[in-house]
Amino acid sequence: MSTGAVWRLQLRAADAVLAERAAAALESVCRAVSAFEESDGGPWLVEGFSEIPLAGVELETALALAWADHGPPPVPVLEKLPNRDWVRENQESFPPRRIGRFFVYGSHHRGRVPAGAVGLLIDAATAFGTGEHASTEGCLRALDRLARRRRYRGILDMGTGTGILGIAAAKTFARCVLAADIDLGSVRVARENARRNGVARRVFAIWSPGYRSRRVRSGGPYDLVLANILARPLALMARDLRRALAPGGVAVLAGLIDWQEPYVLAAHRMQGLHLVHRIAVDGWRTLILRRSKLSEPPKEGDPNA
Repeated sequence: MSTGAVWRLQLRAADAVLAERAAAALESVCRAVSAFEESDGGPWLVEGFSEIPLAGVELETALALAWADHGPPPVPVLEKLPNRDWVRENQESFPPRRIGRFFVYGSHHRGRVPAGAVGLLIDAATAFGTGEHASTEGCLRALDRLARRRRYRGILDMGTGTGILGIAAAKTFARCVLAADIDLGSVRVARENARRNGVARRVFAIWSPGYRSRRVRSGGPYDLVLANILARPLALMARDLRRALAPGGVAVLAGLIDWQEPYVLAAHRMQGLHLVHRIAVDGWRTLILRRSKLSEPPKEGDPNA
């Protein structure tokens, strides 16, 4: 998507949940996808970019599934854009960000990584996770907090996307990380980003339908699990998460907005996982949960996590 013709598809979603679902649907037919709130409390604008016109049954089916139980999907607006270097312009629209100990930057950044910071080279891609979204920022802040309290050995990044969290964990704890995703495109992006960040021998990106693959199951139990997904799949996988976590293990969950927190927490409390800290960024929540050790009763607000 450099200097050839590019088509842009735009549609509006009433809230963040629908925007996330729409963005996920467009990822199956677009090279790049973005979603942002147009005004506080207002609708979300979702955009997809492709080198070919976006239309047909595949697109209609993807949007119909995204709007299931929410009425008919909106009619998208398709526009052919002038010939420009859209990749370069898109990358340059993401300036470097300092998030706790982490410095997230794209390949267009010509400066140095600040002294003492953990550099994360992540370009905008078809996979989710560039550090711009509030849920990714929340997870990086959670990792920064956890690194001040203990070290972790077995680490799993579930729903890795670009691999940013797995790469951050590998660099922070100097440990191997299993990075799993159900989307093969994300697996390829995560592998390439691990190579570009110098941790290809520590971050192993694999395809897995949740926790069910043999590689994920045989790699556990894990001391730390990172899962930046969405509220519903997080809740549905609560039992699988408990089985994957070692006693005393910690999980970082994200991809939920504030009113979804009770729903996600309830599902995990039923599995013996308990909240030790929450991080709020722009209406999105990141939850740090801990599985109780076999020899102790469950605690909330445990300072050791």
